[in-house]
Amino acid sequence: MIEQVMTDIGSAAGRLFDARAGRDYARVAAAIRFVAAHRGAQPDLATVAAHVGLSPYHFQRLFRRWAGVSPKQFLGYLTAIHAKQLLREAASVLDTTLAVGLSGPGRLHDLFVGLEGMTPGEYRRHGAALVLRHAVVATAFGPALALVSARGVVGLRFLAADDGDGRGALAAAAREWPASRLVADRQAVTGMLEALGTPAAPALLLKGSRFRLKVWEALLALPEGRVCSYADLAARVGSPAAARAVGAAVGDNPVALLIPCHRVLRADGGVGGYRWGETRKRALLAREAAWVVGASAATPAPR
Repeated sequence: MIEQVMTDIGSAAGRLFDARAGRDYARVAAAIRFVAAHRGAQPDLATVAAHVGLSPYHFQRLFRRWAGVSPKQFLGYLTAIHAKQLLREAASVLDTTLAVGLSGPGRLHDLFVGLEGMTPGEYRRHGAALVLRHAVVATAFGPALALVSARGVVGLRFLAADDGDGRGALAAAAREWPASRLVADRQAVTGMLEALGTPAAPALLLKGSRFRLKVWEALLALPEGRVCSYADLAARVGSPAAARAVGAAVGDNPVALLIPCHRVLRADGGVGGYRWGETRKRALLAREAAWVVGASAATPAPR
């Protein structure tokens, strides 16, 4: 049974851990897959609605509830043209953000005290002392297994379509943390996730080489609605010739959503791979673009 973790904290975290939006996601994902497969034909609203078994009226309402924009607007955010535009802008945006040490409004990086990294050696010494508490939680992009410890959020991994109870995700987590003790504890998980966006925000507790930790830290600096290429990210961490290694680190990110690995695209603007599926990556990118556009429209112009 899927345990639904509801939050009332607003901002980015409130949008991510949204049980109602999570229930809508299955149909939205089917629509995204259909449009991606038939992009050349530019299917209209009625065609996409029929594919997911809804009337145009009800599909439009569901889509607006999930994305905050119309299907037509949302699908515009999925185009390669938009991705290429974002990539052209990304280097200066990322450099400026890091240079001034400031965070843009709504950025997920603001939700955390920081990233507490564990090197492989530290993991071998201390991993056996960790108790990892877990529960399956509802997110706006489908159910996910959340793992927390007393030191922070350890993992957030989307469930596969055939893993409704999360046992497969839990088995994978046990293989990654073989020396730690895993305990089902919905209350502890809920409490830590509800602390996102508060003064008591948890850290991210991650294990990996120093290089991988640098890559994950750089990902946290990417603002919502912005993307970068693997080469840009490699340059950002001081290893411009290591785009392939950067790609491996991005792919091994254990904390979906919270470390935004979905914001890394191919240099040609293509979506590229994603640990939890290209459809979900398209949905994440397009919904973030909708949030940013919506936030900009709601912000009064300076006088």
